[in-house]
Amino acid sequence: MALGSAGIAYETVEVSLRAKPPELLAISPKGTVPVMQLPDGTVLEQSLDIMRWALAQNDPEGSLTADSEAAMNYWIALCDSTFKPLLDRYKYANRHPELTLEQHRTNAMSAFILPLENALQAKRSMACRASLADAAIFPFVRQFAAVNQAWFDAEALPAVQAWLAHWLSSDLFAAIMKK
Repeated sequence: MALGSAGIAYETVEVSLRAKPPELLAISPKGTVPVMQLPDGTVLEQSLDIMRWALAQNDPEGSLTADSEAAMNYWIALCDSTFKPLLDRYKYANRHPELTLEQHRTNAMSAFILPLENALQAKRSMACRASLADAAIFPFVRQFAAVNQAWFDAEALPAVQAWLAHWLSSDLFAAIMKK
């Protein structure tokens, strides 16, 4: 989304992580995705690095300055360190039988979704315009909602639901999600 927002042309290459192509391993021996090789040969191996690089080139929406750097870093770090592992346990509850699916969902709700709801309602941490943090955490909130969309839609999360709906209906999302 940052590349699209910045208007940077790029090539998307679908990769099967079970059969990693030699071209991927040549530029990134760890073989994880995403990976972006810049024209000067520099390789970016983390989504956030790619986002920061793209927006440093062109940030027409002011995503890098839409909120304080500390607030953006807080939400990105909370998502990466806490929410993503809980989201994986919720999405793949059968692989984590120590808790039920509902218990995994409750953990993710408590650790991230409810604090996000409170922040969005208070407009304390997320900016009125899209920030780097919004773009960084949006895909994971989208995945959380998609595990059980009917349940998510019925929950009392008006700010998160409106925020997610805004992203899902955006022209930028439609442009980058072409099949």
